[in-house]
Amino acid sequence: MIPSHPTPGPKPDKPTPDFPLFAHAAGVWAKKIRGKLHYFGPWADPDAALAKYLEQKEALHSGKRPRASTEGVTVKDIANAFLNLKKTRLDAGELSSHTFANYKIAADELVAQCGKSRLVSDLDPEDFTRLRDRMAAKWGLYRLTVTIQHIRSIFKHAFEAGLMPAPIRFGPGFNRPTKKAIRLHKAQQGPQLFAADEIRRMIDAASVPLKAMLLLGINAALGNADCARLPLSALDLDRGWLDFPRPKTGVPRRCPLWPETVAALREAIARRPAPKDPSDAGLVFLTKYGQSWDKESEGGPVSKETRKLLKKLSINGHRNFYCLRHVHRTVSDEARDQPAADHIMGHEVASMSSVYREGISDARLRAVADHVRTWLFPALGGKVE
Repeated sequence: MIPSHPTPGPKPDKPTPDFPLFAHAAGVWAKKIRGKLHYFGPWADPDAALAKYLEQKEALHSGKRPRASTEGVTVKDIANAFLNLKKTRLDAGELSSHTFANYKIAADELVAQCGKSRLVSDLDPEDFTRLRDRMAAKWGLYRLTVTIQHIRSIFKHAFEAGLMPAPIRFGPGFNRPTKKAIRLHKAQQGPQLFAADEIRRMIDAASVPLKAMLLLGINAALGNADCARLPLSALDLDRGWLDFPRPKTGVPRRCPLWPETVAALREAIARRPAPKDPSDAGLVFLTKYGQSWDKESEGGPVSKETRKLLKKLSINGHRNFYCLRHVHRTVSDEARDQPAADHIMGHEVASMSSVYREGISDARLRAVADHVRTWLFPALGGKVE
């Protein structure tokens, strides 16, 4: 590109007879390569212009686009490049807001510990050891594992995108927790389950939309993001069915809805506020402000509201909304129809039987749903009509 402010005055002579560039009237040193003019720096700095030409000449003479210099790339640069890519995936529906939020947490931790102006080329294994120690001091092993993997992904993307000339050396102090450590940690935390009476108390005390979400969690094994993204089109409340492929994987999922779930959904839909964003008009659940529950924050509003409810009811322990999927799976396995339980969960099982199986009958799905309802509401007898 020709400089926007040409420099007046006589053109300077070449610094040396063999200087490969010529003084362009725009005030820069230039050279015509493969029929196109290229500019390398102002008249006042011929050495820098020559250095830039020597750096780029191989690519230019080969008809290739010169690579941008990676010497001045900072930690903030690679974090932003990674997040920008993931944001396009989020906007295209290829990534969940929960996953994007986790990517951002990892990027923020990296920038906070290493410094946004720190050159990537200046990082060494000690920096990553300190970063891991900082994260380990405030998080459990699962979050630590996920964040370490995301930070490694940031640097992998930077290398593959040409922002780094070589892969980063993390050193032995930035390894993910071992499987043994995670098993011991999980045993220490205890089962990620709610008892039936705890779930009944939660349902009775929850607000209208959260009550419907809790019932969807235990009835149909929906997670936080599932509830936040659930479209009205996925529900047949007259017949009492949900058809909703998992947003995370696209795996088909179908489940009969209990009368309690249908009633809660009807009430939540009837009291749903007008959407603030027209694109959210098709969602089952909206916040009191008319916004989607699917927010780019840690855990999102569904988790936050559940934590408030658990605190109010003094239901302690390291449990959250997503534990309802654990409960559903644990209880539904007792119905002894694994393919039907997998279908309701939206699990894709890599087996030959799954390859040849073309469907699960509604009767089998109802049997699993009845079994879970009997466990939760034993006084009702459990059968879904």
